Amino acid sequence: MKKLVIFGAGGFGREVLQLVRDVNREAPAWECAGFLVDGAPQAETLVQGLPVLGGVDWLRCNPDVEVVVAVGEPAARKKIVERLVSLGAVFATLIHPRAWLGEYVSVGRGCVICAGALITTDIRLGEHVHVNIGTTIGHDSLLSDFVTVSPGVNVSGKVRLGDGVFLGSGAVLLPGVSVGEGAVIGANSVVLADLPPGCTAVGVPAKVVKSGIAS
Repeated sequence: MKKLVIFGAGGFGREVLQLVRDVNREAPAWECAGFLVDGAPQAETLVQGLPVLGGVDWLRCNPDVEVVVAVGEPAARKKIVERLVSLGAVFATLIHPRAWLGEYVSVGRGCVICAGALITTDIRLGEHVHVNIGTTIGHDSLLSDFVTVSPGVNVSGKVRLGDGVFLGSGAVLLPGVSVGEGAVIGANSVVLADLPPGCTAVGVPAKVVKSGIAS
């Protein structure tokens, strides 16, 4: 089995641990050593029976261990990944056994695809993309690096998501729309038209409530 450590011991980190356990039930694949966090962990901290091992520097002494970053906020995830890259980290890609992926789906390194996700055909996921439970992604769509797709999102066909886009729970994106880098789409919003980089958009239909420049 491959050795694995999860960066992030919060809610999504625990969900990723459950994903790993579900994978191993189907066929043993991962030996999870524990969690990494920012800052010094409290002595003998355990999360669901696994230790919090320390920060990113732990990988210096454990170069044979793959890592997955279980931090939902795209900008924070990107910063962590950049630090890990500087240490020569190897990133794991995790796909739940009850996610459904078509044959013509490209998945980048460091992605996490959770249970119940349905990803159809001719779709590309960049690096370190999170696809949460119960989501659908339609044909010919592109999800660029560090995109977060929250639970229950419906991404229609031919959608383009820039780097670091965050889709809130239950959001719906109609066919062919593009969402610029770093944009945030609120929960249950319906995106009918293209949205600019760095904005926050909410509602039905989704309207920009905050403008900004993607970092």
